[in-house]
Amino acid sequence: MTETTDPRPGNGPGSGLDVVVAPEVAAALADRRPVVALESTIFSHLGLPAPHNREALTRCLGAVTGGGGVPALTAVLDGRATVGVAPADHERICGPARKAAARDLPVAVAQRWSFGATTVSASLRLAAAAGIGVFATGGIGGVHRGAERTGDVSADLDALARHPVVAVSAGAKVFLDLARTLEYLETASVPVLGWRCDEFPAFHARSSGLPVPHRVESAAEVAAVARAHWALGGGGLLVVAPVPEAEALPLAEVEAASEEAIRQAEESGAAGNAVTPAVLAGMVQLTSGRVIAANLALAEHNAQVATAIAQEL
Repeated sequence: MTETTDPRPGNGPGSGLDVVVAPEVAAALADRRPVVALESTIFSHLGLPAPHNREALTRCLGAVTGGGGVPALTAVLDGRATVGVAPADHERICGPARKAAARDLPVAVAQRWSFGATTVSASLRLAAAAGIGVFATGGIGGVHRGAERTGDVSADLDALARHPVVAVSAGAKVFLDLARTLEYLETASVPVLGWRCDEFPAFHARSSGLPVPHRVESAAEVAAVARAHWALGGGGLLVVAPVPEAEALPLAEVEAASEEAIRQAEESGAAGNAVTPAVLAGMVQLTSGRVIAANLALAEHNAQVATAIAQEL
């Protein structure tokens, strides 16, 4: 493993965060070969239920390698922020975990968490630290409904604005306030590019009915936008790719299931980080598992799109 350290002056000996970069990832970056960062939350027990989480990991890794790229799965393992989890640890990735968002990374390292499953915000932070320019996930977090009362806005949005990484997702989950999420991204100057689509995807559904600011047709076009954005001092970009049509759910069905799942989560007392897992579990039941098939398909598709973009960059 290769370790990169970013010490801050005046903090005493041993300051800084060691990011452990797998040899194959470091070699690919040195050779300017395509690398795609991946989060680990979706593959842990916090994401898809077993055995679907293992299938998701296999399909996403295969999508990257099949496209000629090198996957860089991120996680905190035994207190070490890791970019490029070794195959020997993949079974561990699919097991019990503590969720590690960007704010939790220093705590996970200092307290030597056995397995911190990285969210979008944490993965973007680690990808940027390792020099990786492309990241694939399922869906980003966003502005939650009722955020004007609760202030519940995902750290993913600020991470997108801060780190110079192209993030590929299937939009965001329909139980979020998608209109306000797009407004937040505009305020943060994050370019939102629709991958061969004109409307913002709603994760399990191909469209939310909300227009995307810009449409792109190819990975080369995304790469050109990214280079221009970074040359102007910009941070991240968001590419939204709709779930493949064969596995997509109708928007009306997804909205109805999410409304009922939100009601059930509220009745159960779910709050904070527990809301999203509770709502997703409810949606699995309400759609007879069809959201799982959609989740697997969109995660794999996003990894394919991200690899094509990484090839161009």
